[in-house]
Amino acid sequence: MSQDFDSVIIGAGVAGMTSAIYLKRYNVNVLLLEKNIPGGQIVQTPKIENYPGVGSIDGASLALNMYQQVTDLGIECRYSEVIKIENHGNSKTIYTENEEIRTKTIIIATGRIPKKLGLENESELTGRGISWCATCDGMFYKNQDVAVIGGGNSALEEALFLSDICNKIYILYRSGELRADKILQKRVFEKENIEIKFDTIVEKINEKDEKLESIIIKEREEEKKLVVQGMFIYIGFEPNDSIISELNLILKNQYIVVNENMETNIKGIYACGDIIKKELYQVTTAVGEGSIAANSVKKYLMQ
Repeated sequence: MSQDFDSVIIGAGVAGMTSAIYLKRYNVNVLLLEKNIPGGQIVQTPKIENYPGVGSIDGASLALNMYQQVTDLGIECRYSEVIKIENHGNSKTIYTENEEIRTKTIIIATGRIPKKLGLENESELTGRGISWCATCDGMFYKNQDVAVIGGGNSALEEALFLSDICNKIYILYRSGELRADKILQKRVFEKENIEIKFDTIVEKINEKDEKLESIIIKEREEEKKLVVQGMFIYIGFEPNDSIISELNLILKNQYIVVNENMETNIKGIYACGDIIKKELYQVTTAVGEGSIAANSVKKYLMQ
């Protein structure tokens, strides 16, 4: 089955939903495609305090508010994974799991995915002691000891969230100084049940009865065994670029290169949000980029 649209947005994160809202208000025939749930990475964020005009809100609620606005506008959203994109010049074809969609323009807003440590048993123990989302899985470790890997904002935010649930939280960071915002560092240092281990890496994951039993760490060149029931990994992200490999887009470190109008090197294909190469990856920048991409699509369609 083939269907035609003026524009198809791939990814219903912050940038994608913003683009959809703007395009609908421009009276553009737009479709929003998402393979998981709307919101992207912010759904996993326990608290957002730097979004102007909002104050403090959890990421899931902010994502729900955005999605509610999308549905209130009558924007069509389909839940399906994109398999392939073909460029035919003035038209494009998007192949999903169960249909093909023709469109004049595409906005790629597929975002980023969390990096893994790359250790043996890591994938097998996902959901059995290893997680990338404290908001999702924190309650499974109530009154237990857990480790948080990383020293950036995400790691400290999740450690603070877990500190009200778990018995003991170890923050393991490979450097000698945290890189998170100072306000988050202050809160972490004030928590009695959070212990920070600097110059520390995870070398091995031990399992028992198909669950995480402990981890082997190297702390300042000394190898130690740390007994924890859960491990939450926040060591950065990588672009979710699985659908763009055959498009011949210009990339830098796997991120899509765009100009100030969110235009890629292929006419009629735009990108915004965390999939693009930029300096700052924040909710606020994603919103701005989503609106710019939509405006560029509008101008392209008018031509």
